[in-house]
Amino acid sequence: MTNSTTGAQQSPPLVEFKNVSVVRDGHRLLDSVSLTIREGENIALLGPNGAGKSSLIRTITREYYPSYRGPDVTFRFRGRDRWDAFGLRSHIGIVSGDLQHTFTRGISGREVVLSGFFSSVGLFLSHEVTPGMEQKTDEILEFLGVAHLADRPMTEISSGEARRLLIGRALVHDPGTLLLDEPTNSLDLHALHIFRKTLRKIARSGTGIILVTHNLHDIIPEISRVILMRDGAIQEDGPKADVLTDEAIGGLFSVPVHVVEEGGYYYVTGY
Repeated sequence: MTNSTTGAQQSPPLVEFKNVSVVRDGHRLLDSVSLTIREGENIALLGPNGAGKSSLIRTITREYYPSYRGPDVTFRFRGRDRWDAFGLRSHIGIVSGDLQHTFTRGISGREVVLSGFFSSVGLFLSHEVTPGMEQKTDEILEFLGVAHLADRPMTEISSGEARRLLIGRALVHDPGTLLLDEPTNSLDLHALHIFRKTLRKIARSGTGIILVTHNLHDIIPEISRVILMRDGAIQEDGPKADVLTDEAIGGLFSVPVHVVEEGGYYYVTGY
């Protein structure tokens, strides 16, 4: 499960946006966003609900397009102005709450992971599962500590277990980056602890992490860069220790806070 990031600085950025705005149904979802992400980077995208985080992710995955195109607008993925979802999946594995809802049905954990090879929800008769796919699935289940869930239906496991299986589905193509949209929603303390350990293991294996969240405590120690978003715009972008300050976080969420670092994790108090 190791991905090498050697030479990442010489290759085109994974994502390169400049002055990207998205307007849908008369609402400005993104406001002149400029952002560069390199393959293998560990990044947290932090902001309150409605900040535009999910809209930015949908723009990366080409569900949304810039509303204005011109010489001052850059909209590229790995150096290209055009890309498709099929080509995207070998570089970015995506796990979201919507995806988990879609997979809440009576299919097994193994089938969930195998379906990643076909970008489907479960397996169908037309899908030819090869021995290589089976072996890769076994490796992923073992790596994520969910081999015991291989034969369990998704309707009979916890939210945290389901999330790890969906991460497995996203990893079948060995993407250089794993994108997680609000991954700890609905997790209790035990599930959160296990999920953090899983995410840290993935980051240490060399897979880049883009973590989209509104919770500071989701930001694992391996994440070195934090981007703050509000009202569809990027407020700050920089090294974690420089961005996660009382002033910046208090302003982002419009509440007085004190940011505390403990064991590589950041928490807020005083609100």
